[in-house]
Amino acid sequence: MAKTVYLNTPIDSNDLVDLQIGDKVFITGTIYSARDAAHKRLVELLEKGEKLPFDPQGQIIYYVGPAPTPPGKAIGSAGPTTSYRMDPYAPALLDAGIKAMIGKGPRSTEVKDSMIKNKSVYLAAIGGAAVVIAESVKKAEIIAYEDLGAEAIRKLEVKNFPCIVANDVLGNDIFEEGVKQYKR
Repeated sequence: MAKTVYLNTPIDSNDLVDLQIGDKVFITGTIYSARDAAHKRLVELLEKGEKLPFDPQGQIIYYVGPAPTPPGKAIGSAGPTTSYRMDPYAPALLDAGIKAMIGKGPRSTEVKDSMIKNKSVYLAAIGGAAVVIAESVKKAEIIAYEDLGAEAIRKLEVKNFPCIVANDVLGNDIFEEGVKQYKR
């Protein structure tokens, strides 16, 4: 039976061990936005032994390239992007301390194995609900790679940001379970 969990950032593995696929998660605190171009730069920094533009320990990365910010709002529509494009970079970032990723769609075997190794999770945000998700973002500031435009890394202050556990620390996968249930 799915439960509802409220997480405050930063998080650690102890915050995640009881999560199961299908659980509803509401995040409050700081999360970081980054898509594939930013991920590539982050991993290049790690490979050179250089510091990232934010401390990855216990952090959450949201795969999003928000729309332009309307007047009076913290951010424009901010729906999740397809996660598999970050798969080549995710294991290195998980090894560096990232504890959760938010996006849409299934992850590769390598990413799922890295999540198990690092006791991390993958959270799904609902695609098509970009305006609703943006309401959870209370403050947004570009902290790195402004030249990437919508793909710049942003520090987002969120309150009750809605997600669903798609991959838990044990390697369970909501996308695989959904297929099994459908075939019954």
